[in-house]
Amino acid sequence: MQIFAHRGSSGTRPENTLPAFAEAVRIGTDGIELDVQLTKDQQLIVMHDETVDRTTDGKGAIIDKTLAEIKKLNAGSWFNDHYSSTKVPTLKEVVDLLVARNYRGILGIELKTDKEAYPGIEDKVSELMTSQQWPFTYWYSSFNVSTLERIHVLEPTTRIDFIMDKSDSTPITLERPFIQGIHPNIEWVWSHDTEIPEFSLAVRPWTVNTEEEIKRCMDCQVTGIFTDFPEMAMAVKRSYRGKK
Repeated sequence: MQIFAHRGSSGTRPENTLPAFAEAVRIGTDGIELDVQLTKDQQLIVMHDETVDRTTDGKGAIIDKTLAEIKKLNAGSWFNDHYSSTKVPTLKEVVDLLVARNYRGILGIELKTDKEAYPGIEDKVSELMTSQQWPFTYWYSSFNVSTLERIHVLEPTTRIDFIMDKSDSTPITLERPFIQGIHPNIEWVWSHDTEIPEFSLAVRPWTVNTEEEIKRCMDCQVTGIFTDFPEMAMAVKRSYRGKK
């Protein structure tokens, strides 16, 4: 079972920041997940919410702010005063960090187009990710099927997964053979646990943050999990391997 650091090691560092990604690299996670949004001046930044309110000392929508404006914000003190100098990273800064640390795992890039359309974001992300060879593998995911279709046209050989929000969602991905996996809310797994071993697509639920949930996911034979506490999850996986 793959362990993905959800927004980096977001349970121990400010989410979607360079410290969170550096910690995920340090502990050797199988994968790192992040979220990409587009600024007013068409720059790719890494942040989960469509506004800066929750994870910085600023207010307002990302789409209404330039990169320079966003770079002035404090993106760490909300988590801990130790991170008061932490800034919102660009996607380029994150991949450069992974290269510098020689990261060899998987980078899961979520395109946050389920609330803001961000026209052209797929082209901009693809342009960056195809601009060079990386030491890591990368793939894409989104709640927005149209975004996944556009990415598939741009990069037909790159892995693409569909994110499912509600526990009662029915995967529409079987109608789109280019989608290779689903990332459902963990509640979906609990209500489909007996089906997962025979499921035709990879299943990686979010967000799995307790020892009990991690063990239960292993018993369900999911492909991987997204967790805010990857170091803990890796320890549970090591100790629980082979048990049912």
